[in-house]
Amino acid sequence: MNLDLDGRVAIVTGASKGIGLAITRTFVDEGVHVMAGARRLSDELAGLVEAGGATFVPVDLATADAADQLLAAALGRGRVDILVNNVGAVGTRLDGFLAVTDEQWLTSLNLNLMAAVRMTRAVLPTMLAAGGGSIVNTGSVNAFLPDPTVIDYSAGKAALTNLSKALSKEFGPRGVRVNSVSPGPVETDLWLGDGGVAATIAQAAGGDPAAIAAQAAAGSVTGRFTRPQEVADLVVFLASDRAANITGADVTIDGGLITTI
Repeated sequence: MNLDLDGRVAIVTGASKGIGLAITRTFVDEGVHVMAGARRLSDELAGLVEAGGATFVPVDLATADAADQLLAAALGRGRVDILVNNVGAVGTRLDGFLAVTDEQWLTSLNLNLMAAVRMTRAVLPTMLAAGGGSIVNTGSVNAFLPDPTVIDYSAGKAALTNLSKALSKEFGPRGVRVNSVSPGPVETDLWLGDGGVAATIAQAAGGDPAAIAAQAAAGSVTGRFTRPQEVADLVVFLASDRAANITGADVTIDGGLITTI
C-alpha cells in the first residue's frame, strides 16, 4: 500500500533503538525525512542518517528544553507534518507500591507522560498554522492492565492514552489527528535486555530470564512477543492520510493478550 507520505517531515522521539528505530526506518522507507530525537546515536540510526533519510538530534527528552530543540531542528526543513511521541522507560518495582519513592514516580511520569506533553505543546502551533498534522503516541497495554510491578509506568501510560483522546477532541476540528497505540510485550531491550523486565524479575526470583519472557509471551493468543516492526507499521499507517478519519483511537497490538476491550 502506498501511504503517500513522500516528502513529509516527522519528529520521532526515542528514535535510536527498539520501537522508535523501527518507526524511523519505516518512515524513511516511505519517503519521510525523520528528525530523530534520542540521547545517543546508535549504529542503526547512524546508517539512516548517513543515507540522508534522517537527521539525528541529540536530546534528553526528560529535560524541559528538548522539545524546543527538536522543533527548531525540524523547522530547519520548513515543516512538521507528523509527531510520534515514542520515548519512554520502565522500572520494575518488585518491592511493591510502598517502596516506590517520589523521585521514582516523578522520573517515570516525566519521561512517559511529560515528554509527550512538552513535545506536543511545542509542535501543535506549527501544525495548526499549516492546517493539519498527525500525532501518534506510543502507549502500552499497561494503561488498562494495571500491574503493581510497573505501577508508575502503568499510571504514566494510562495518562498518555487519556491525553491522546482529549487532544483529539480539541484539535481534530482544526485538522490535527491524535491517536495512540498500545503494544503488549515487544521484542526490545525494555523487556529482553540485560536490565529489562525479564532479567530483573529473574534475578529477584533466582530464575531464568528466557523462562520469564516465555511465560509472558504465553499470555498472548499468538504465543509470542510483538515485533518492533509490527508496531512501526501500525504507527506509520495511523500517521498517514490513509487513516484520515481515524482520530481519538487507541489501537492495541498485543497478540490477543487483552481480551476485554
